[in-house]
Amino acid sequence: MSIAVCIVNYNTRDLLRVCLNSLLIENPDEIVVIDNASGDRSVEMLHSEFPSVRLLTNPENTGYGAAANRAIRHCVSQHILLLNSDTIVKPGAVQALQKYMDKNASVAVTGPRILNLDGTIQTSCFHFPTPLHVFLYLTNLYRAIPVLPILRDHSLQSGLVVAPQQVSWVLGAAMGIRRVAFESVGGFDESYFMYFEEVDLCYRLARAGWQVHFSPSPQIIHLGGASTKQNKSQMTLQYFTSLQHFYRQHYSGMRRAQLFVFVQFMALASLIHRGMGLFFTRDPQTQARLTADMKLWKSLLLNGF
Repeated sequence: MSIAVCIVNYNTRDLLRVCLNSLLIENPDEIVVIDNASGDRSVEMLHSEFPSVRLLTNPENTGYGAAANRAIRHCVSQHILLLNSDTIVKPGAVQALQKYMDKNASVAVTGPRILNLDGTIQTSCFHFPTPLHVFLYLTNLYRAIPVLPILRDHSLQSGLVVAPQQVSWVLGAAMGIRRVAFESVGGFDESYFMYFEEVDLCYRLARAGWQVHFSPSPQIIHLGGASTKQNKSQMTLQYFTSLQHFYRQHYSGMRRAQLFVFVQFMALASLIHRGMGLFFTRDPQTQARLTADMKLWKSLLLNGF
């Protein structure tokens, strides 16, 4: 079967150039880039340097899921590799992903091995979110999992996953998608602007009888956060908004109540922690960062999440 590569771009012109150069060597059947109203001359760069790439443009930033849906609709291949623009495709990755999808007809989504630029492994496959999972990842305590035997055997951290296997969901920065499965559930839910759109997709696919797999053979470098770092506080708020939206759609009232208590506790603890830091620091940049963080957590606490 054929494979297309679809890339969602927002103000990451130089990273997009690197991504496309790595892809052209792979020679996929189609390459589609959709630009979410970038203001950094990404579109001009694509016209001048990559005329063979199919370019779609949105007049405004529609969010990741909506842009990905449009890009996928504009290609014809039966398999799609959906990428963030801040990725670099390692040699052979596209072909390896295509072969894996060909051999596993019940698999709707396959997540490749995702690496940092230095070659270390990023966690890219996960259980569906619980307050404990969210806490571990937001506080970076998940980094301790590999050295704690009681947790290690129950973790999906990519460094501990050495063979292809079924998982709950995979990181949306790089995911192989089977078109027939994707279309059968209506694609990405466009009510998610950013974050959890891939979690929601994998959840609905599983409910429909499809499988989601992680395969370590295809390897893709992910620089991470290239778009979201442009407004970190707003993106953190968006993370919690999308998390709440996912819980409302798919989980019971009891689980939603558990999440509410967790977020309120975390917001209060974060406010206290940032407040203490603000009291003791005299560095203007640190003060500005802590003040912005406190505004975010105060909003989550007072607005009832």
